[in-house]
Amino acid sequence: MVAVNRVYVARLAGLVVLGPDGESVGRVRDVVVSMGIVRQQPRVLGLVVELTSRRRIFVPILRVTSIEHNSVTLTGATISLRRFAQRPGEALVLGQILDTRVRVTDPELQQLAGIDVVVVDLAIEQARSRDWVVTRVAVRHRRLGRRTTVHVVDWHNVTGLTPSALALPGQGVAQLLEQFDGQRPVEVADALRDLPAKRRHEVVRALDDERLADILQELSEPEQAELLNQLGTERAADVLEEMDPDDAADLLAELDATRAAVLLDRMDPEDSEPVRRLLQHSPDTAGGLMTPEPVVLTPDTTVAEALARVRDPELTPALATLTFVTRPPTATPTGQYLGCVHTQRLLREPPATQVGGIIDSDLPVLSPTSSLAEVTRYFAAYNLVSAPVVDDENHLLGAVTVDDLLDHLLPSGWRSADEPGPGSTQAITDNISGVKR
Repeated sequence: MVAVNRVYVARLAGLVVLGPDGESVGRVRDVVVSMGIVRQQPRVLGLVVELTSRRRIFVPILRVTSIEHNSVTLTGATISLRRFAQRPGEALVLGQILDTRVRVTDPELQQLAGIDVVVVDLAIEQARSRDWVVTRVAVRHRRLGRRTTVHVVDWHNVTGLTPSALALPGQGVAQLLEQFDGQRPVEVADALRDLPAKRRHEVVRALDDERLADILQELSEPEQAELLNQLGTERAADVLEEMDPDDAADLLAELDATRAAVLLDRMDPEDSEPVRRLLQHSPDTAGGLMTPEPVVLTPDTTVAEALARVRDPELTPALATLTFVTRPPTATPTGQYLGCVHTQRLLREPPATQVGGIIDSDLPVLSPTSSLAEVTRYFAAYNLVSAPVVDDENHLLGAVTVDDLLDHLLPSGWRSADEPGPGSTQAITDNISGVKR
């Protein structure tokens, strides 16, 4: 393949990064450029690369041997495997520079003179010194939400691309959200961690409630609290309503008691009631770990109806492995708990069979006061990924899933992927070893 010496940064996003022997290292997530106070042509410092372990590292641009239309190849020289941390004087092209308002002074583009345009891409080129520099800026004039023609301008004919401009409030996030489109919530959560606080808050305010709720659930509770506190009370309550009740309860427990009480009062009662019940339990018990919205059926439900319930795309894989059978009502806390049916059993039975006839009534249940150690032993002993939580009066209160358990067993901060897991860098250590940046 033919390497190129001029690249538009937005097209680099998501490209596979290869080691010197062609092994996959990760994917490009951003480009880091120098951004000094004195106006001078920005120099490319390196790439932010997301490893297969989801950790994002910095790769100096001089470690890049070629950039092709579908991949970036590195040399065998050593690079740091430490998590990327932005330094003063550095700017992220995708994360910070795109959507910046600038002015164009190109005499050939008089129609843009004196009006604000936004940056939609940057072109970088390799100079004779082997350094990569920003040479062109792609801009667009936005008119009442309409997309107009993109103009590519020489960098020297653009003013306003400065550190102070990047710090101005109210910067758009359209290009950044476009990069996030199609990414999983956990991937967007990782990207938000690497953004400066200003940009992180702008993104959070621009996301719709459901998408933001999904992303918040992939952050640690302190990170969730920090972002939720940037929202007004009404918006914060709306986002909490979109979260799973157990995640919303964990988040509210991180907030100031007064703020948490206000948000609970602003939430729709139908959404706040299960959260209030969860907050009554210690976070390190089955009652504090459980979700109050498992799949609950009555005994006269048919196998066909049960399978339709577990096919719900909104249901997590862990919750879909086990359905619980109770007397009415089926909303937690339910009527009398009768037992459970494994999804594998449902798949083996005729569609018209009623679940009341295939109940597993011998499986032990967890108490809402069961400790973290007891829950751990339960999952290990019965080889399950979901377990019923039943009170002393035999009402089903909810279900604990293995992912709920792992959230509490793993060390704090595990979501940020700061520490490499076993084998996470094995694929690249033969040719690329870790040294300080």
